[in-house]
Amino acid sequence: MLNETNVNLGKVRSTIRELFEYGKIRKAEIGDNNVFDFSIGNPSVPAPEEVKKALVDLIENTDPVALHGYTSAQGYFSVRKSIAEELNSKFSTSLNADCIYMTCGASASLTVTLNALLNKGDEVIVFAPFFPEYKVFCEHAGGKLVTIGCDNSFQPDLAKFKKALSNKTKAVIINSPNNPSGVIYSEQTIKQIVKLVEECKNDIYIISDEPYRELVFNGVKIPFIMNYYKRSIVCYSYSKSLSLPGERIGYIAVNNQAEDFADLYAAILGAGRALGFVCAPALFQQLVKRCHGKTADLSIYRANRDRLLEKLTEYGFEFAKPDGAFYLFLKSPEGDARAFAERAKKYEILLVAGNDFGCGEYARLSYCVSPQMIERALPAFEKLAQSYNLSK
Repeated sequence: MLNETNVNLGKVRSTIRELFEYGKIRKAEIGDNNVFDFSIGNPSVPAPEEVKKALVDLIENTDPVALHGYTSAQGYFSVRKSIAEELNSKFSTSLNADCIYMTCGASASLTVTLNALLNKGDEVIVFAPFFPEYKVFCEHAGGKLVTIGCDNSFQPDLAKFKKALSNKTKAVIINSPNNPSGVIYSEQTIKQIVKLVEECKNDIYIISDEPYRELVFNGVKIPFIMNYYKRSIVCYSYSKSLSLPGERIGYIAVNNQAEDFADLYAAILGAGRALGFVCAPALFQQLVKRCHGKTADLSIYRANRDRLLEKLTEYGFEFAKPDGAFYLFLKSPEGDARAFAERAKKYEILLVAGNDFGCGEYARLSYCVSPQMIERALPAFEKLAQSYNLSK
């Protein structure tokens, strides 16, 4: 008999992927320019020129056996050392190469981390809205996901968080800038989360999921969790910052100030081994070493955001104001995200209902698309607003 859980997961795509596939079919039917696909967070901005130059240089001037060979299970020492040094420079930490574990992107980082931490029945607290795959990753590792809502500004509801903490709590996941809201958790919020965690008698880990760390607007500060809490782990991906989502490269950084650091890092190594997540892509490990501090042209995302904020406000829509990432979380005018997303389809606008994100009254709009598509979509958004008789 096959594993029933995995059979069911394989038969049903995530809501985001399902809508993405629908969009491809619809484009084939009526043409690319007539479908306004805001479903998936797939960067439309090209990788920076430095990525191309580094790849060409690596391919042309590196021994091919070494270039494409196995690395150490946790990644090249020199790459891990360079990442640790970059984090130390940015955030005044004291990490070293043996705090870093190279992975196939943030999803692999989270999967390895949760399998390293959880025993059967352990609880992991997340703040809604949250990335839906957290539930899949957590349950696969034997844990239970506990969802806490946010306030009207999409900062975590700390009173509910305090009540949810228990002797079963093993970890808390924070994601800022947030997918799907684009909201950044304030320093005060982070300090309060840490304070409440420290008041618990059991040892709790804080996992910071940071694929959007560089995608910040208006100079808003993103608190780095290792500066506030010792028993902390950072899961990172270069998919968004360098526009490399298909290359699957990222890392886990383990805070070496944690009291149980040696065992914690060993658990990361062991989980990676057990899952087969060892030796992340060798070529792209070497690439990211050469591209520290570089990003794609993030100004395009800000321009997209500002244009949408201007026009959607004019049309009467309500949303959480995003200070980072490349998402808008639109409030459903009828209070039902699925009904809102279905109505938007009538105008060829593809939005992801927020139910799987833990917020059934909002729908996610991913604006990492071309500015031209946004302009083409604006009349459709206006018609959608008029269908609800929204006031301007």
